[in-house]
Amino acid sequence: MAFKIKPPYDVDWTPVYTSKIEDGALGKGNKNGTILVSEELHSEKDRESIIEHEKIHVDQIKRGDLWYDDEAVYWKGKRYKRDEMNEGHPNLPWEKEAYDKTDPYEACLLY
Repeated sequence: MAFKIKPPYDVDWTPVYTSKIEDGALGKGNKNGTILVSEELHSEKDRESIIEHEKIHVDQIKRGDLWYDDEAVYWKGKRYKRDEMNEGHPNLPWEKEAYDKTDPYEACLLY
């Protein structure tokens, strides 16, 4: 007899950790599938907005469109040097997708 067991949790669950983020970012989507949210965020609404934004970046990494190292960010095979860009700017292609798909946290729009 065969049967299917449905897990009691969302299999696409993304671990989220609150942390001090050194470069002043409000959130970070990591290559290991986790999300860091700045300990500076105190509003649950703002925190949820940042998490949704970072989930887009985690998805971009999972599907192979986005990757990064200490020197550069790679988007669909194109290399963007970190010292030549304003990271997090809404006009960067990986950020544009994240901003288009989420309700951005107001402070993110100060560019």
